Amino acid sequence: MGRLVVIEGLDGAGKRTFAGGLTDALQEHGARVSTLAFPRYDDDVHAELARDALYGRMGDLAGSVHAMAVLFALDRRAAIPELEKAAAAHDVVLVDRYVASNAAYSAARLHEDADGDVVRWVHALEIERFGLPAPAHQLLLAPPREVAAARARSRAAADPGRARDAYESDDDLQSRTDGVYRGLAASGWLSPWTVIGDDHDTGTLAATLLR
Repeated sequence: MGRLVVIEGLDGAGKRTFAGGLTDALQEHGARVSTLAFPRYDDDVHAELARDALYGRMGDLAGSVHAMAVLFALDRRAAIPELEKAAAAHDVVLVDRYVASNAAYSAARLHEDADGDVVRWVHALEIERFGLPAPAHQLLLAPPREVAAARARSRAAADPGRARDAYESDDDLQSRTDGVYRGLAASGWLSPWTVIGDDHDTGTLAATLLR
């Protein structure tokens, strides 16, 4: 059974680029790797509704922290068969965003920290009630907050069709989310974590994840 490895981080942290490099490094070590990214905006109706809400197209839906969290959680619940199939056929299932993303953003929106009520609620919903598999390891991409923000702005400017959504454009929310993520990592929420800055060695990391 393959190991579920999750990449977490703020918008602009470089998750997609990092995932590509880590996939290459894992394959160089002989691992069979499958990748998946959440939210699955183009493949799941719950994620599609969440995206519409984040762009103001669903009335006041985006104003409810718990409603948005449920939509993101339902997207992952629908992907359980895909995750199980990938784990059965690969050594590593590398996931871009997972349950901790819901916990971090929900807590930040409510001005709670990593041991707040909504983090426990997300755990009860996604892990206990929906039965999502817990990750074997979580990787927090944690460049300086200003660097991530600049990358997110540059990405939006370079792609006219990719305007920043309500979460991405809220700098205060992003800053609070960064703090919650670091708290989750420090407490080992769901699994062991590794916090990664810009100076990382994907080869060494790949070898560590495969031990």
